[in-house]
Amino acid sequence: MTAYEAAILDVDGTIVRGEELVPDVTDGLHALDDAGCARLLFSNNPTRGSDQYGEKLEPHGIDVDPGSVLTSATVAAEYLATTHPGDRVYLVGSDRLAAILEEAAVELTADPDAAEVVVGSFDTDFSFDTLWEALRALDGDVPFYGTDPDATIPVEDGSIPGSGAILAAMEAVAGREPDAILGKPSTIAAAAAMNRLDADPERTLVVGDRLDTDIALGNRAGMTTAVVLTGVTDRATIDESSVEPDYVLESLADVDRLL
Repeated sequence: MTAYEAAILDVDGTIVRGEELVPDVTDGLHALDDAGCARLLFSNNPTRGSDQYGEKLEPHGIDVDPGSVLTSATVAAEYLATTHPGDRVYLVGSDRLAAILEEAAVELTADPDAAEVVVGSFDTDFSFDTLWEALRALDGDVPFYGTDPDATIPVEDGSIPGSGAILAAMEAVAGREPDAILGKPSTIAAAAAMNRLDADPERTLVVGDRLDTDIALGNRAGMTTAVVLTGVTDRATIDESSVEPDYVLESLADVDRLL
């Protein structure tokens, strides 16, 4: 019997890189299933909802129940709908994120002067004009949130700028940090994950490729953590970081070592 009742798994950089599966990653998924671990996929990708990860992984032979998937987008939607019902949200983000928020009955506004809440996220159309409007929206003490702090996103041939890079620009012009990050590694994200899992945090394993999100979330919540070297983290990064994982794995394919 394994010591773990559940596993929280990152997706980008841990299960897939871009549109391709990490080599032999299905071996790790099967090992978790064979050990009887409940499995929750948790991605900081703010452009995908729970259903979309099932669609992404199904062609690779990985069955995903949408109820066992969280993303920073779905966590943000739930949080905003609960905490700011009826407030007009000014979003710097993708059309996909806008659709996910609207599906959760979050009211969006394109008028920065009408903003009652500001959310910063990944946006491939980010520009000087976007930043200028964001500065107007952030005037005063309007609540300010970020979906996730990921400065880069791993893709097949390297990395691209992520939400963290856009948040940094917004912070710089507004002279203030977000009031909260809604995705990993926040306490908001940890609570959302544990609400989906019927497990004790002390018997939950977190596996991901980012020290500052996946591993930090697990450490803060009292979970066991394992970083994989298939995404943005390498051994030099681990040696230099103040965030310490309990285990280092070459890949999720090697998770059977811990079970």
